[in-house]
Amino acid sequence: MTGTVTSAPQAHPQDAAIEPVGVGFVAGTIPFSVVDGPGNRFTIFLQGCNFDCVACHNPQTIPSAEGAHFARTVDEVLAGVRRAAPFLSGVTVSGGEATQQPGFVLALFRAIKADPTLGRLTCFIDSNGACPPAVWSTLDPVLGGAMIDLKCLDPEIHRSMTGEPNDEVLASIRQLQAMGKLYEVRLLLLAGVNDDPELLRRTGEWLAAIDPHMRLKVIGFRDHGARPHDPPLVAPTSEQREAAADLLAATPGAAFDICLI
Repeated sequence: MTGTVTSAPQAHPQDAAIEPVGVGFVAGTIPFSVVDGPGNRFTIFLQGCNFDCVACHNPQTIPSAEGAHFARTVDEVLAGVRRAAPFLSGVTVSGGEATQQPGFVLALFRAIKADPTLGRLTCFIDSNGACPPAVWSTLDPVLGGAMIDLKCLDPEIHRSMTGEPNDEVLASIRQLQAMGKLYEVRLLLLAGVNDDPELLRRTGEWLAAIDPHMRLKVIGFRDHGARPHDPPLVAPTSEQREAAADLLAATPGAAFDICLI
């Protein structure tokens, strides 16, 4: 696309209808990824995020899009998907934050499902979960699954890590599980910040009450790509990551499917 384009995130007030939008603001794509959902996936990173996470590994994708160099039509994105399609299991929209552009995600996923050569691909979202319920209910017919990052169950620690509350995140986890679309919850561990054993026990109990067989991905913070922080953020040791996973696995009544990274 040419010309000048300036975009704020697409608005999605609580009760507003979400309509398809043919142009999205894309930070970049990866044609083959095995860490963004099941199988081999084409991953699309949208520009703009409503969180400002201290541990973000893609901080360049946080600001809202400004300029035509970010603008991509659905057809332009699909052209890349088609080139890789014979080797793909699906498509994942990440970010930034995918739910900040729900109209574009809706249009993209509808186009994939309507295409005879692409319709077999599953359509996933990797999200921080901070969006109104209408986003998930609108995307439901074309959504294969969602991966939700739960930075912290404790609201004050969550705010210190992201700059935002976690009420919408928790609501999204509940809603997606009820819809049958919650693929996994991702728990980022920051040593000395959100890895207190009692906090992890409460987190396991809260998640188990929603689904005792939930798929969990426990991810230890790595500083590669993250912004400098004062005081410096600390990566958990392998022993600390394993201890956290063991605490979650010991949640009474739960049989979590835990992946440790």
